[in-house]
Amino acid sequence: MRAVEQSVRLEQISQERFIQAPIDAVYDYVTQPDRWHEWHPTSLGADTGTSGSLPAGARFTEMIDLLGVRVPMSYRVQIARRPREFKTVFTSLVVDGSIHYFLQPFRDGTLFKRVLTYETELQLASLHERMTELSAVALDQLRHRMENPPFV
Repeated sequence: MRAVEQSVRLEQISQERFIQAPIDAVYDYVTQPDRWHEWHPTSLGADTGTSGSLPAGARFTEMIDLLGVRVPMSYRVQIARRPREFKTVFTSLVVDGSIHYFLQPFRDGTLFKRVLTYETELQLASLHERMTELSAVALDQLRHRMENPPFV
C-alpha cells in the first residue's frame, strides 16, 4: 500500500523597488529584523537579542501573521555582505524558506530586490497570491519609510 504523498511546492516571489536613499542606509535598516514590523505587514515583531544589522550566523525569532494565524518563525542569517546582500533562512511549523535581499547603487538611490523562496504543505489556493500582494505592500511601505525620514 502506497503512503499518501504530501504536495510540497517550492514557490518564489521576486520584487524590486527603486528607493531614493543611500545604499548603506537601506542596508542598515532592512537588516534589522526587529524593525521589519515597521514596514512589513505580516511581521508582528522579531527578537534579535541585539541592535543594529545582523551578521552572518546570527539567529533570531519572529512572530508573523500568516492569513490571520500567528506563526512563530526561527531564522538564521546566511549571508550578510554590507551593503549589497543579505540572506536569512527560516523555518516554522507551516512554512520554510529564505528571504534574500540584493542592493545596488542606482542613480541617486538604491535598487532594492527582495526574493522570498518558500515551501509549505498548506493547501491554500490563495496563499501565493496573497503573499505576493503582501510583499508588494511591504516594499512600497519600505520605500515610503526610507524616502520620508526620520526612519532611524
